[in-house]
Amino acid sequence: MYSEWASLSSLIHNGNEENFSVLGKFPMVEGKAVAVSVVKHLAGNLGISQAAEPSPLTTDREVLWCMEVVCFGLSLPLSEHDTIRDCVFVYCEWLSALHPVPKISVPKPVCEDPNLYARKMINHFHNLFVPRKGEAWPFLYLDIGHDVINRQAVLCHRVLRTLQTLAQVSNRMNRETWESLLLFLLAINDTLLGPPTVKDDVGDQLCERVLSVLFEVWLLACSRCFPSPPLWKTFREMCMNWRHRMALIEQWNRVNLVLTSKLLEFMYGPSFPELKVSEEDAQLIPSGMTNDCIAQAWYRFLHCIGDPVDLCHPAIISQTQKFLQYAITSEDVVDPYQHPCLTQLPKIFSKAIRGIAVLVDSFLGIAQPYMDEGSSEKKESSSHPSSATHSPTPPPQRRLAKSFSVAPSSAIKGMPKASLIGLTSGRTVTTSHSTATTNSGPSSTSSLTSVLSNLGQDTRPPLAPARPKCNSILHMFGEWLFEAAHIGCHGSTHISDNSRLGEASTKRPSSLLLDGSVRKSIGSGNSLGIQGMVVNASPSFSPASSQPASLNDATELPPTLTIEKFESGRAEALGALCRIFCAKKTGEEILPVYLARFYLALQQGLRIPEDRSGDARVCGEVLSSIILNSADLFRLDLDGVQVLVPYVLDALEIILPDKELSPKSQYVSKTELRRASIHLLLSMLVLPLHFQTLPIRELSSGSEKNYNPLTFIQLKPRLMNLLINALQVESDPQNTQMLLGGLLLSVQDAAAYEEMEQGIQLDQGPDTPSNLLSSASDTMSSHSLSDYRSLTEDLPELQEGDAAFGNLYYDYPCRLSKNSAHALFVQATYLVCHRLMSSWKSDLNVSLAALELLAGLARTHIRKTDDLECKRAVKWLCDYVAQQCSRPPPAHSKDLHSSIVAAFQTAATWLSAHPFLLHDKECLTTVLEVVELGISGTKSQGKPGEPIKMKEEKELKPASMRVRDAAEALLTVILEQVGYFPSPCGAESLSSLLDEAALLRHCRSPSSLTPPFHRNCSNSFYSEQYKGSSPLHHFRYFVIENSTMLALLEEPLGVSDEQDSQPTVTLLIRGPFGRHAWSMQLRHLPRHKSGSKYHAPNPGRPIPMGETSVRPDFKPRYFPESVDRIPLCKVDHSIPSLESTFVEDEKSSMEHAHLARLMERQVAAEAAAMQKSKALLEQIRDSGGQVECTPPPVCHEFQTARLFLSHFGFLSSESLKEPLNSPIAPLMALDINQPGFSHDLETLDGISCRTCDTVHLFYVRARQKTADEILSNVNSSSTVNPHFLEFLSSLGWPVSVHKHPGWSGHVSTSWRVTESSSGFDLPVSDHGGSLYNGENKVLYWADVNSEIAFVVPTLKSQKFMDTISTDGSLTSGELSSGPASFDRSFSDRGYLPPTPVPPEKPMRTFSLDLERQQQLAQQDGSAGASSSNMANEIMPPAPPPPTRQKRLGRQGPGSLHSSGGDTKVLVVWLESFEDWINVPIGDLLNSMATGLEGGTRPSERESFVIFLHALQTGLLRVKLQGPSGRMTLATPLVDGMVVSRRVLGTLVRQTSLNMCRRRRLENDAYHPPHVRRRLKIQEMTQKYMIKMSEPELYTYLFSSPPS
Repeated sequence: MYSEWASLSSLIHNGNEENFSVLGKFPMVEGKAVAVSVVKHLAGNLGISQAAEPSPLTTDREVLWCMEVVCFGLSLPLSEHDTIRDCVFVYCEWLSALHPVPKISVPKPVCEDPNLYARKMINHFHNLFVPRKGEAWPFLYLDIGHDVINRQAVLCHRVLRTLQTLAQVSNRMNRETWESLLLFLLAINDTLLGPPTVKDDVGDQLCERVLSVLFEVWLLACSRCFPSPPLWKTFREMCMNWRHRMALIEQWNRVNLVLTSKLLEFMYGPSFPELKVSEEDAQLIPSGMTNDCIAQAWYRFLHCIGDPVDLCHPAIISQTQKFLQYAITSEDVVDPYQHPCLTQLPKIFSKAIRGIAVLVDSFLGIAQPYMDEGSSEKKESSSHPSSATHSPTPPPQRRLAKSFSVAPSSAIKGMPKASLIGLTSGRTVTTSHSTATTNSGPSSTSSLTSVLSNLGQDTRPPLAPARPKCNSILHMFGEWLFEAAHIGCHGSTHISDNSRLGEASTKRPSSLLLDGSVRKSIGSGNSLGIQGMVVNASPSFSPASSQPASLNDATELPPTLTIEKFESGRAEALGALCRIFCAKKTGEEILPVYLARFYLALQQGLRIPEDRSGDARVCGEVLSSIILNSADLFRLDLDGVQVLVPYVLDALEIILPDKELSPKSQYVSKTELRRASIHLLLSMLVLPLHFQTLPIRELSSGSEKNYNPLTFIQLKPRLMNLLINALQVESDPQNTQMLLGGLLLSVQDAAAYEEMEQGIQLDQGPDTPSNLLSSASDTMSSHSLSDYRSLTEDLPELQEGDAAFGNLYYDYPCRLSKNSAHALFVQATYLVCHRLMSSWKSDLNVSLAALELLAGLARTHIRKTDDLECKRAVKWLCDYVAQQCSRPPPAHSKDLHSSIVAAFQTAATWLSAHPFLLHDKECLTTVLEVVELGISGTKSQGKPGEPIKMKEEKELKPASMRVRDAAEALLTVILEQVGYFPSPCGAESLSSLLDEAALLRHCRSPSSLTPPFHRNCSNSFYSEQYKGSSPLHHFRYFVIENSTMLALLEEPLGVSDEQDSQPTVTLLIRGPFGRHAWSMQLRHLPRHKSGSKYHAPNPGRPIPMGETSVRPDFKPRYFPESVDRIPLCKVDHSIPSLESTFVEDEKSSMEHAHLARLMERQVAAEAAAMQKSKALLEQIRDSGGQVECTPPPVCHEFQTARLFLSHFGFLSSESLKEPLNSPIAPLMALDINQPGFSHDLETLDGISCRTCDTVHLFYVRARQKTADEILSNVNSSSTVNPHFLEFLSSLGWPVSVHKHPGWSGHVSTSWRVTESSSGFDLPVSDHGGSLYNGENKVLYWADVNSEIAFVVPTLKSQKFMDTISTDGSLTSGELSSGPASFDRSFSDRGYLPPTPVPPEKPMRTFSLDLERQQQLAQQDGSAGASSSNMANEIMPPAPPPPTRQKRLGRQGPGSLHSSGGDTKVLVVWLESFEDWINVPIGDLLNSMATGLEGGTRPSERESFVIFLHALQTGLLRVKLQGPSGRMTLATPLVDGMVVSRRVLGTLVRQTSLNMCRRRRLENDAYHPPHVRRRLKIQEMTQKYMIKMSEPELYTYLFSSPPS
């Protein structure tokens, strides 16, 4: 840069003639006498001890003569301190001539020509700083000279402060004066700092002060009089001579950081992340300094110390004149590089590289913020105990002379100012609660820490979007960083020291160094390697060309200067390089030469030393730095980065399986190191099955010709073993959750791969060889067996629950291949269950992650599922619940109960996915015992030997109401859903599709087919002429146990009279777990025997007997005849007659009269009937006919409701009594005639018995920032990635909103079946996902516990939802109340006759039609199962049957469904990963209305976002974003994970469900669906119950329902 300019170094070394006085020609005694007398007189006029007076010097000759005296006085021995002090005072006062207002004591000639005299005075000041002839510097530090040196230090600081103030305030200095001032500062710095460092000499005491003044004044000169190129060249040469001083690097870092802060402001604008520096450092830049001047000064200061990598070469640093002079005169030092002061070079080198790393981070936008002095010094003093020996001078802000001391005390040896700017305080020891770097960018600044608060959330700012390209940063800093990264590498060629000294350090590498063939090999997708790059590189490309031969010869160097001592600086360089390359943007290209050098540097840095016996439990600084800063290495599209996979895997196998491994650097947290390693592991798990047999090229160019390249599939066992072993020893909760997510990813990816391979083999025929993962499934190699032994040896012993299954836990299938999905399934189940019981049960988040993994394993389809392993898993879950419930009362908390609730839900998932488990008696007993424990709080069967407690003997004390509700839900799943889900009607609804109207349509009785229900009626159910009819009036409604509502229909069902009429009752049972339809008949014979008659044929009329019987005539008596003969006594008259009681009571008299009239009327009626009967008999006898006895007609009408209630025990006296603890009787009748009953019944049917969630999906093209642009992308397939449509199809199955009986994403269209506005759903051939915008279709998935809808919003659907939100979920015509307006879905259905339906619009299938359509339903179910490829998830029949859908009224749908708020989950597909920070989440929430918000506007901070970015390799990168809370983001997806397309849909669906479940567990106001239904039934009971006594209830049952 300055090669064509002359240097001024000779002028500084040889000295200036103006520094010598004429008095020096005379003897010291005479010169001293003159100086003392003259200077004393001059100092008397300065106003120090008395008032200032004008100077008597009026001519130039007088002033020049006095200056000769003062110049000599400044060179006097230090014993003449008073004279030297007066000389300093005189010149300091006279220099005020350059101030805007000179002092009165300044001579007139000096004021007239201040620049001339100022240059002379500045040159004379040099005498104060140089050693005196005949005096040795060590003498000055004896005890007798301590005070003298202290006073001299004060004078030196006074001069420096005066000159610095002069440069700041003067506006009269010309260029010559500026150059003189700068040359003077360079000279005194070279005088003090050039020689080798001697402890506590003047150079050591004044080092930081003189350097700070030099750099600060030089910055002022750049603003006011930019230094000439010779000065810059001299400045650079001088600085290179002082590089053995720590203070130089600290000041260099300080100035570089301040200039960089200003540089970033005008280069990248105010939106770029601010580089914060201290307020004092910010004042170093003059206010008037132009942007061009800042840029020029920044570049020159950056290169003022030459190549920082030279600091690791003692031979280069010691190649100075003063080092050689010291070596010649010293007896102890033979070679200059053996001087003791050079032992500080490793720390100096580390600080210099750390400063460069901070500059790199500044351009990336991730530099650490400014920290206050107190905290910085405190941290620095604790983390760098030895740094006090490098900077004994107090910080520059201590301006008062009294604060300076020469004594080497701890108060003086404080921290340099560099500690304030994050250079020395950047490395702070982090704790396990700190957060780690994720996909937002590499870890920040020079520190080797990474921050992570939870799974994927980053508290520090991300990489700056406007950051420069990686090539630009590498052009500036790459050469230094690459050289520093390669120091100490083996097998490198070196160049001589002479060539290194002459080599320009700023040479920019060129991409032209590589030929076209190498470029082609790098960019080729079939050869993931860069083999041959090193051969084609120029000599400057050599990885270790910066390392001279002197460093290789360990015998020539002292032990403190071996290459291992420079490991810290090398670690900083590698860390900075990793951050640069991990900052690559989507689509950005990095020069191949940089990629090659980077990969070679990482290869060398990741190389594990062969002899690790001494530090087997320590991780080196270089390895730690690489791991901590390269978490995103495999998440970016770096060309050929896969060649590093084996080396990274080798390093991870050192770190993760070793629980006791600790980083060598005390500034690196072991937890953060393991977390960064897990991030790398999660990005490599899918590589073997993705690339399969693709070879991994070797980086080294000297490999053998017969070398067999390693393939990706060969890494599969190592990766799986590493994952299992890491999970086995991990103790940090965050790390454990990440590993659990990776384990589930591995199992599901392997299962999906094997299923795909199996399909290919079936297509190719039986001769096709099996896939790689299952080829060794019948045998197990010794390696796999040893791996299993290593896995089980370190497992802790279980404390309880071991004996439940005997040796079941340790029966490992050793004959299985460790690579197969089945083996991974077994290992994962065993290890997770084991650690859940032993280690994780006390941590809620880890427990939830483990339970989520077990639920995912239950849904994973394994070709050969091991029944024993499934049984073990369920047993472990039951033991976990029992152990959690048995904990002492102080341990019971919300978190504990949340984990129990999650365990019950996981058990339900296992049982529904594996129904055969309930066929096992032992498993069924275990599950039911745990259900009993959850509901009642205790088990009937206690410990062995204890008596069994019956139900009525136990006290109901569950752990909590939440636990009881979860246990009831599990019990219902066992009794109703296991083995039956999905039902023949589909997975869309757990409830019956039948309602009152549908049942009446199937009634046999013509009386029930009122005009609105006749088959030939019109669609208008609510026509005026039939407005008084309602299906509710044909039913009797009862509530049982205040929790179950019964609707009883006494009309027989059916349309034919093929069988004799039987007493039939049809029930609609509305309970907490849904609506169910039952139809029962009272039969005396089984159905298969009902058609046979066993009685004999009619024998005919019997022959009458001729004998006439004698009928005695007697009058019946109530008492014997003898009673009339017994005389009456007084007692008999004590009983009054009946008539006498009516005399005084008028009411009784009227009742008696009324009763008498009734009796008379009844007697008359009976007499008339007897008379009529006699007349008829006489008429028959008169005609001579016979009376034939005929059987009565068959009864077709029964009071079956009464029969049902009686037979089931609801009408017994005990059942009808009101309980003491409840005002509600066990059986209550409801009044359906009250207004609002039908509306409340509809609302009850609108409350689903499963949780309902919604996920909204968006596609973001590159650089899109507005919601309208994003919503418009999915309108056409040409604007989205084809993999996005593939991803949508893997989330769920498409359903028509108008025919769908389940959750559809919005309350207004859910749980009801309607006709679309167009009549038919028109197919859409070209769409980018807009078909599933919720207007006509959505993607749907459901299991026994939950249902989820996937919606792709568009602008059209947003307007549609806005209309619904404005108009309300119900129209004005649907708001009618009363008994005539039941369930609007009845009118929507229309009750059309069963006419043939076209294939595209299938007819509804009710459960009453299943018997006659069983074969068709089976065909539909098999077709649905075969057409769906949902990767191990339960699929409905195809096409899914439409069903009735209920929706809510206006009264708070949010409170009925969400009960605490709706969880917003967004899945955003990014074309450019950097756009994740610009996605307008708040605006997109406006298009995500579900009707469950409950009147509250969704918040962006409360939303969960899953970002997906497709890599060029075909894999996908995941980023998670969500609210912070006690429960972190859910698994299996982890922030930064790389997944394959095979399992992307499954993982996103499971993660979304788990996010919503965790939010519900965290919400105190949440009620499960069955609890909300139970509460609604209780509300209806209180509102509509009919309070009747027992006789009134019997009377009500014997009467017919009103019609």
